[in-house]
Amino acid sequence: MKALKGSRTAKIFAGIALVSASALVIAGCSSTPSDDSSDGGAPATDLTLKLGSLLPKTGSLAFLGPPMESGVGLAVEEVNAAEAGITIDLTAEDEGDTDTKAYETSIEKLRNADVSAIVGAAASGVSKLVLDGNVSAGILQISASNTSPDFTSWDDDGLYFRTAPSDLLQGEVLGNLIAEDGAKTLGIIYQNDAYGTGLNDALTTTFEGTGGEVVASVSYNVGDSSFDAQVESIKAQNPDAVAIVSFEQFKTIAPLLVNAGISADKFYMVDGNLSDYGDEVGVSLEGAQGTKAGPALEDDFTDRLQASWTAAGNPEVKDFTYAAEAYDAVILVALASLAAGSTEGADIAAKMQEVSGGSGDGEKCTSFAECAEIINGGGTADYDGYSGDVTFDENGDPQGATIGIYKYVAGNTIERTN
Repeated sequence: MKALKGSRTAKIFAGIALVSASALVIAGCSSTPSDDSSDGGAPATDLTLKLGSLLPKTGSLAFLGPPMESGVGLAVEEVNAAEAGITIDLTAEDEGDTDTKAYETSIEKLRNADVSAIVGAAASGVSKLVLDGNVSAGILQISASNTSPDFTSWDDDGLYFRTAPSDLLQGEVLGNLIAEDGAKTLGIIYQNDAYGTGLNDALTTTFEGTGGEVVASVSYNVGDSSFDAQVESIKAQNPDAVAIVSFEQFKTIAPLLVNAGISADKFYMVDGNLSDYGDEVGVSLEGAQGTKAGPALEDDFTDRLQASWTAAGNPEVKDFTYAAEAYDAVILVALASLAAGSTEGADIAAKMQEVSGGSGDGEKCTSFAECAEIINGGGTADYDGYSGDVTFDENGDPQGATIGIYKYVAGNTIERTN
């Protein structure tokens, strides 16, 4: 496999990509504040953490809202139920997207609510628009789904973290999957934003590195509703495979491609559009494949998540994309706050690498209650979550990640293949 220039090297075992990000060091990267826990001070035992969430209730990523919101909600519920010295006061606001701009009002509401940390945004493009303001306000920001490589070197004063891996990894995995399936030519339709351009670049680099050729690479803007020109450009080149890097626009693009004579078993999709569509897409997607981050989730976690979410009067979550990453984001923030004995954003940030295992000398634990017991006993916790080991590096990126490969079966639902 060809390593991505200036980034991390991925290894694929039975279709699952495992990556170490320790080698990803870019000049000018911001650093997570270092931790000095030698003072032996006991963590505070009566903290109220004001936490905000900025996740998509509306807009082109609205289908990701329920899994992520449910992950946040379950984590908050379990932290508060543990009665371990910290209580979370959650304020949830709508992210929308870069087209609807709901985030402009929402972020001001969160800042005015004096939150110390924010889970979100879901879209890399939205995070880029709010991150500098959060840094200026001393607010820690942690995203469960930001994948743009740009965040690795963002000037964030150590206040930005993410539990999802960079697009450099997903693009590499997807490019190799397409090549391994025998495709020699590839057409790409991608949205012209931080998410789409990052994945397009990574996918192109990897696929062409295998000896393949990207014969068409066409973009559209997030607010567009017509994609005829893009489909015509792809059809004119008649590629062996077509990668669609989009959000909910896929529901319009897919029928156009099929009607143009490109069968769905040539489709390759990404985390932004990989979903159980059922009858929401007017064509069969059987045989299409796609990638998204995260290991296979344990049944107990998804059962707890559904129970918590539906108890609040919500319909069942259709799929669990980034639910684990959102859950882990909240747990890590709560543990860092407990370890710091503070609810100040900078103080929490200074402990994030430690509680994720980045210090290398913590005691492994897999739940908030278990980790909190270690911290309250004077020890150092190393949380391993449902999204993986996480383990933040000095840039706030997870050092390890898993990319799963999925395939559409009858009924337009996805099954994990490895």
